[in-house]
Amino acid sequence: MNNRWSLTTKLVATGITFLVLALLSIGLTLWVSWNLEGGAAAVNEAGRLRMMTYRMALALPEQSAPPPGAFLLAEQFDASLQLLHSGDPSRPLFVPWSESSRTHFETVRTDWRNLRADWFAPVQGPRTKPLLRADAFVAEVDGFVAAIEHELARWTAILHLFQLAMMALAIASAVALLYTGYLLVLNPLARLRRGLAAVQQGDLATRIEVESGDEFGQMAGVFNEMAQTLQSLYDGLEERVRDKTRSLEAKRQRLADLYEVSAFLAGATQLDELAGGFARLVRRIAGADAAAVRWSDEANRRYVLLASDNMPDELQAEGRCLSPGACHCGQPSAHARTRAIPIVSHSPARKMVCERAGYNTLVSVPVKLHDQLMGEVDLFYRASVTLSPEDRDLLDTLANHLAGAMESLRASALEREGAVAGERGLIARELHDSIAQSLAFLKIQVQLLRDAVRSKDERATARIIDELDTGVRESYADVRELLVHFRTRTAEEDIEPALATTLNKFRHQTGLPAELEMEGHGVALAPDVQVQVLHILQEALSNVRKHAKAQHVVLKVDTAPNWRFEVRDDGVGFDAARPAPGETHVGLRIMQERALRIGARVHVDSAPGRGCSVVLET
Repeated sequence: MNNRWSLTTKLVATGITFLVLALLSIGLTLWVSWNLEGGAAAVNEAGRLRMMTYRMALALPEQSAPPPGAFLLAEQFDASLQLLHSGDPSRPLFVPWSESSRTHFETVRTDWRNLRADWFAPVQGPRTKPLLRADAFVAEVDGFVAAIEHELARWTAILHLFQLAMMALAIASAVALLYTGYLLVLNPLARLRRGLAAVQQGDLATRIEVESGDEFGQMAGVFNEMAQTLQSLYDGLEERVRDKTRSLEAKRQRLADLYEVSAFLAGATQLDELAGGFARLVRRIAGADAAAVRWSDEANRRYVLLASDNMPDELQAEGRCLSPGACHCGQPSAHARTRAIPIVSHSPARKMVCERAGYNTLVSVPVKLHDQLMGEVDLFYRASVTLSPEDRDLLDTLANHLAGAMESLRASALEREGAVAGERGLIARELHDSIAQSLAFLKIQVQLLRDAVRSKDERATARIIDELDTGVRESYADVRELLVHFRTRTAEEDIEPALATTLNKFRHQTGLPAELEMEGHGVALAPDVQVQVLHILQEALSNVRKHAKAQHVVLKVDTAPNWRFEVRDDGVGFDAARPAPGETHVGLRIMQERALRIGARVHVDSAPGRGCSVVLET
């Protein structure tokens, strides 16, 4: 077959060829069988001629005219002769004509005309014996039948020959199909399998010969391309593996460096520690000979040296404070980017300090936070340096971490400063609202005492001295109470121990019974919220101690669904709608301010003679 044909075309062509041969063989066999069937019908019809001949001979009398039945048989005889002559394809019926059969048929037809003229002609004398004439005629018919049977025997032999030929064709077709399948499918498939096995065993130089343009030929071409690609890949695989290993190792080292720097920056608490440690780390990571960390003001007017590592003293002294653009160090904010700058002086007589120190290249890395330039990191090299994109990314990332850490330190310092300022304001308010008022009262009493002594009013002097003594005692008690409040600490999770300690201190100061009632299991309060809650409760207990004249105090705490604290006493009470000015009013205001800080609210329920209830809800 044409090697350029596809496998489908070859298989279809082979199948059509064998189908045509099979159809042709079947058609020939059917044609021979049809001829045999028509010849057999002709033999039967010729046998009817013999039967009708004897019937007519027996029906003819010897000395009278033929009966009507004899004429009917004669007509049937004529019809049979005509049928044998012309044939009937629908039955089928036709004579397998040959020279012998045609001669005998003409003889039979001639003899029949003579015999009919003799048998059915009117005669006067005796008729020739019909049976004797019939025997002679039947002998001619038998000769005709024998000629047909001889021709049928020949067709039967041809049919047997066709059957043998079909058997041989079937065997040949099977062999041809198997061979064609081997040539077109099995052999190419086996070659592909051998090639795949060779490649699997590591022989990447294996190639399959492309012998045709069909699908298997295309597969062989694809296999060869695949083997060629695998061979080319494998030839450089070790080198690529080494390159990939080096790349992965470099990335791993970068991640380790970033982790180390991040861990250090997260643990540094002082600016000097932060800058100095970062200078050491970045010099080691970048492989520089010296490193410096410079910080800039908000206007980017100068760069101050915060820390350095392995820098000569002369270079440190010269570069302690730089202006942007004065030298290679200190970039203007508008052009700040990571750069590798060759250190070259324009005048040999005026070399820069870094060049005199032997440095050849400066790598300047800006330190930015939210696009705001905060400083830069300077790396000095004694050799020429070229930065790759990966190196730039690493240095920029380290600089960003430094900026974040510096900002975190600044925010922490501001937070501590704010906390100190807030605490100072709280102490000032406490002193102003309690002790300062008492001292002001004492100052007035001292002035009255002077007047009483000057006027020698002994009764007034004694009364004022008693009031001064009472005021000093109350101021002393207020100071002790403030010290107790500010020293109070809470547990990280549970406020109950701190509440118990507060009540114990109240019992010790007043000698009054005080109970703690805890209900529920809610989410723990934050430590800063706990401190404010304790201060509010201590202020409420302080008011009980100073003004309530109570006999029993209860601190009830509900933890769910929200925290609720209630200080309840059975003292004299007061009109909560119009509290009298004085310490009670000051204490309530302090409690309200503390509650506002933690998003809580304080409610006071009291009436004269009915005690007091202070409720704090978070």
